[in-house]
Amino acid sequence: MAGRSEARRFALQMLYLLDQNPEAEMDRVQAALQKEFPDVTLRDFSWAIISGVTASRTELDDLICRTATNWRLDRMAPTDRNVLRMGLFEMTRMGTPAAVVIDESVEIAREFGTENSSSFVNGILDKLIPASCVDE
Repeated sequence: MAGRSEARRFALQMLYLLDQNPEAEMDRVQAALQKEFPDVTLRDFSWAIISGVTASRTELDDLICRTATNWRLDRMAPTDRNVLRMGLFEMTRMGTPAAVVIDESVEIAREFGTENSSSFVNGILDKLIPASCVDE
């Protein structure tokens, strides 16, 4: 669904903003979200990712760090770590099928990241697929 893809891209941009500017206010994010998505369904979807990743960041980061051996979070490109956070959150908290999450995350990493981002994100998210999602 193209609309959800755009909502994910917007969520990544806002998470990047919050990652780089921890003092940024969520009201600013909400205002940008209102302007970007007149469709309330897409707005709610994007907000669920942004607010959920923000609220669960410590737990998400812990899982990512345990999986991304030899990679500290601060050594990862900011886009890569936020794509990983989003993907992990969607798989574990929003019930999005792992195959969809990985496909979308790889595409977003390819668009916003470095030359190696898509394969890095694919490898880490593949290892993070919850056991309950393996049969999907």
